[in-house]
Amino acid sequence: MNPAQQSHYEFLYQRHVNALLRQGKADSTIDVYSRAVRRISAYFERCPDTLTEDNLKDYFAALVKTHSWSTVKVDRNGLQFFYSHVLKKDWPWIEIVKPPQKKILPDILTRKEIQQVINHTRELRYQTFILTAYSMGLRLGEVLHLHVGDIDSAQMKVHVRLGKGKKDRFVTLPQRTLYALRFYWSTHRHPHFLFPRGQNSEKRHVATETMDRGGVQKAFKAILKSCRIHKTITPHSLRHCYGAHLVEANVHLRAIQAEMGHECPKTTALYTQLTDIVQQDSHRIINTLMDELDVTLDGDV
Repeated sequence: MNPAQQSHYEFLYQRHVNALLRQGKADSTIDVYSRAVRRISAYFERCPDTLTEDNLKDYFAALVKTHSWSTVKVDRNGLQFFYSHVLKKDWPWIEIVKPPQKKILPDILTRKEIQQVINHTRELRYQTFILTAYSMGLRLGEVLHLHVGDIDSAQMKVHVRLGKGKKDRFVTLPQRTLYALRFYWSTHRHPHFLFPRGQNSEKRHVATETMDRGGVQKAFKAILKSCRIHKTITPHSLRHCYGAHLVEANVHLRAIQAEMGHECPKTTALYTQLTDIVQQDSHRIINTLMDELDVTLDGDV
């Protein structure tokens, strides 16, 4: 692009970012939707407002060959937003690209395998992290960003702040998890973080950041390998395990939906395909499930 075209591109790009910000999109959404505009502009070395429908078709045909359908879908959504909110044009996405609808059920661990993973974990911080993520159905980031003030031991609830979609929710805090969190916190006594960064207690006490996300994922993968578990499992899978095990334990789907913060009941209904279905008192069952875990919190501090 010549200087004039580059200037016009930067003007359009900034309008795109501003529109995303005005709509309160998450930082991750702003990042990938903006990347879609950058990528297609670089592909053609032209301003995106000059592209024809045939250009778009050619671009997505090439993208399908080199990237995952997940990336294709994100780029499609990002460009649709750009067309709608910046160019004020209709986006004929059906004619251009429509990723196939795949229905993939996630792998989950049995309760016995969950128990095995926790007990085979040699570091207390990872033992506590795994138990916390599983026993409350939390996402990786939600666990890492738990603060001391988020724990309500009087109501036996945890305040999950700014979860997916920047929404708060309260989840049931099992007694076993409260004990584990208190025990681990007593080893570092950070004034704010429950999972501070640092290789020893002294460094964790004065940490300015939480545990590293990538470090947790790498450690979790190593733990699974040591347990000889070959399923496709990540820290996020602990959330799926929680949902499936609650269904198996007869907790009502509406109660599970509330605990997990699902906006759509269909998301919660996924777990009925991973285990048997029944209904009961969620608070009592959650505590019973966690109390039955034969867990020994004796990892190295």
